[in-house]
Amino acid sequence: MAKVVIVGGGMSGLSLAVHLKRLKPEWELSVLESESRPGGKAWTVQEDGFRVEFGVNGVLDNKPHTLELAGMVGAEILYSNDAARRRYVVKKGRLVKLPESPKEFLTSSLLTLEGKLRVVMETIIPRGDVEKDESLASFARRRLGKEAFQYLIDPMASGIFAGDPEKLSLKSCFPRIHELEMQYGSLIRAMIKLQKEAKKEGKSGPGAGPGGKLTSFRNGMGELVNACAHELGDSLHTDTTVSGIERENGLWKVELEGGRHEEATHLVLAAPAGVCASLMKNVNPGLMPLLKSISYPPIAVVAFAFETSRLPRPLDGFGFLCPWVEQRKILGALWDSSVFKFRSPDGYSLIRVLAGGARRPEVAGYRKERLVDTVLKELKDIMGISAKPETMWLHVWPHAIPQYQIGYSSLLDCIEKERKKTPNLFFRCNWVGGVSLNDCVANSKALAHSLADSDVQKG
Repeated sequence: MAKVVIVGGGMSGLSLAVHLKRLKPEWELSVLESESRPGGKAWTVQEDGFRVEFGVNGVLDNKPHTLELAGMVGAEILYSNDAARRRYVVKKGRLVKLPESPKEFLTSSLLTLEGKLRVVMETIIPRGDVEKDESLASFARRRLGKEAFQYLIDPMASGIFAGDPEKLSLKSCFPRIHELEMQYGSLIRAMIKLQKEAKKEGKSGPGAGPGGKLTSFRNGMGELVNACAHELGDSLHTDTTVSGIERENGLWKVELEGGRHEEATHLVLAAPAGVCASLMKNVNPGLMPLLKSISYPPIAVVAFAFETSRLPRPLDGFGFLCPWVEQRKILGALWDSSVFKFRSPDGYSLIRVLAGGARRPEVAGYRKERLVDTVLKELKDIMGISAKPETMWLHVWPHAIPQYQIGYSSLLDCIEKERKKTPNLFFRCNWVGGVSLNDCVANSKALAHSLADSDVQKG
């Protein structure tokens, strides 16, 4: 009988284990998580009626995989409020609504008339080089112009990757956008074409904003984590650190701190790239430098509870992002109590701020007092908030989001080539296949089916 050990109890590891348990209930399964709680960067803190997300705050329902998983384990789905569609960008120190339609784009003050005309000219810009691994910044300036890059594309890169668009790879970060340019020669033409095709089928086509509706759970993302953990039962082991792995007599020997070990037919490393690299020392040292080259900038998450009556403006949207050209000390803020119900008690508002990232990593490293003061000053400058918060929460992720930089697809090809030299070893985490939770869950489901369909006894 097969025995699968999964190192890492984040959402990649948990979702893989849940699918494997449903597909092959007769298999032995063990999920090893070094922290005292599972879930990785899906982490909800509940305190005094507040539900604070230290990591991902939801998923879009345009991809079914996470909501399908939620249905399997019985997590109660919660859709975002209509206000979540309204997003803001900081320009010249004030909040400007991100246009959601061509009409709004034409009347918006986010871009100048010259900037808008340059965007419209996108339809006549020649198609790029299909072979070139172009940076997101280069692509955006080439197709849409400098202004659109600064106030539309740059903040998007910050919001998703907390990254530097001059270094991020378009192909790796946004493969669909690259495909649309190659197929249609223009993003605007592609959008028009796809909208016409969708209309014929009675569906809504792609728009300017992210597709789908933002979705979470009544008790936050932690509800999904807890439901998966309950589903796995004794197969999930927290406070369990893997100290080394060996390959002996066709089996995996997973050594644990404290002198214990587990054996497995198949080993899945569902952990950050740096952790995977350290575990390759005695198994496949050729993988170590490849995995170590993957960059993870730090991000600080600072959440504040304010009395709603003391805020100078309504929290009438998802929140805001700060373009790099504005030179702010924060990446942006999410107005969580406006996005989802049950995030704060009546009479209070919850604002969560992100700081650090690839271009300002030092801010995430500020001592607590300086970091809080910096964030509050930014909220005062941008939103006019001078009220003292009633309470606050803070967490710093030293290694937050893997950066899919130029050359990343070639790097993953090299990693995959080396991985295949080691039988029954698999990687499943957000540093391969997409950083979003939807991508992680989808890729874990695919791996679960691949393992279930294989002849594991033969390895």
